[in-house]
Amino acid sequence: MSCRIRAVLEVDMFEDFVDSLRNFSRSKTRTVLSLLGVIIGVASVIIITSIGASSAKKIEAQFGSSGLDLVAMTSGGWKRRTRDAITLKFDEALRSDIFDGVRNIKKIWYKNSIAFAVSYGETTVVSNASAIESGYLEMYQLELDTGDYFSVTDDVFGSQKMIIGSEVASTLFPDGDAVGKRVLVVCSKAPFAFTVAGVLKEQASGMEDSTTGIYIPRGFYAKKIKPSPTADTIMIQATDAAFCSELITDLTSYMKKKSGTEGSVNISSMKTMIEQVQTVMGTVSLMLSGIAAISLLVGGIGIMNIMIVTVTERRQEIGIRKALGASPFAICRQFLVESASITLLGGILGIALGIIISFAIEYVAIELPYAIKISACFTSFVFSVFVGIFFGLSPALKASRLDPVEALAG
Repeated sequence: MSCRIRAVLEVDMFEDFVDSLRNFSRSKTRTVLSLLGVIIGVASVIIITSIGASSAKKIEAQFGSSGLDLVAMTSGGWKRRTRDAITLKFDEALRSDIFDGVRNIKKIWYKNSIAFAVSYGETTVVSNASAIESGYLEMYQLELDTGDYFSVTDDVFGSQKMIIGSEVASTLFPDGDAVGKRVLVVCSKAPFAFTVAGVLKEQASGMEDSTTGIYIPRGFYAKKIKPSPTADTIMIQATDAAFCSELITDLTSYMKKKSGTEGSVNISSMKTMIEQVQTVMGTVSLMLSGIAAISLLVGGIGIMNIMIVTVTERRQEIGIRKALGASPFAICRQFLVESASITLLGGILGIALGIIISFAIEYVAIELPYAIKISACFTSFVFSVFVGIFFGLSPALKASRLDPVEALAG
């Protein structure tokens, strides 16, 4: 029995929907004006969320996929200095302690930075060079365009070799063939001759620079520039990228315990930076979407006004239907379906318009990677239909409560 009643209701609602479309066609101008608020509201939500998603996607692409399993640690300022605080040194003893005292660590890399002036012929490039250990660039998945990576021998014996970024290579060697060329390096007022061992491909590489970067063996730094050096930066590779957040927590706790104070080190990771960017972009998009959704509410008020006018104009029709036995529920349903139909059409047109404008803005105007959030389309569409039902309820109830005699009297 319940299935039969449901089937009858579905048929009646479909007939009401068809009738509402006929009514829309009779008053096209009024229908278009009613649709505008809904279309603009839905389209605004789609455009805002789409631009937010595209911006986040572009930022993620700039970071790249390499280095998501790495945590960086540098010396920090003292937030709260205690009497028993220990000044930490990023030396070999600390490397061993961290590896033994913290879980989920695959390998620990030490790195130093130093100002370099690199000259070839009449051209000079001034930049910060990174003194790295053998295998560091491979671990970071930085690919070479030409040449070779540093070997363990280069690191141990402090070979005077360097690997340079693509932009540095094009500046110093505009004709190409950088590998094997000898360059003059001035570091701390001391001149050194280096051989270019490799040139990096230009690629998204997170916290490392594949375009303007200059890399030398850390062994050379330890032998010729600063004997037995402490590191400027410690790069800690997790056993899996999924452990990065947990590793940061464990490292923070361990270093606080070891130094006796908070803030002795700064700890960060590319994964957490990406997550923070996603959170910020999501919050901004949500806030702007909420503002855009206000236009949907304004459109809903306009629909309520239109439906009140419609009920007034169709009083005799309502009276005839009631005189022929139509129930108040049937009358209420008719006008609710009509109100929801307006916002349903407005939602569909708004989604289509939002997608088209988003594509034009992102791909053509500001060259962002095109991205549409399906969840935003669905949510804005459902919300638009809800607005139609909510604001159409009062006029529908008013129509269902009309006295048939008064209604027929006009």
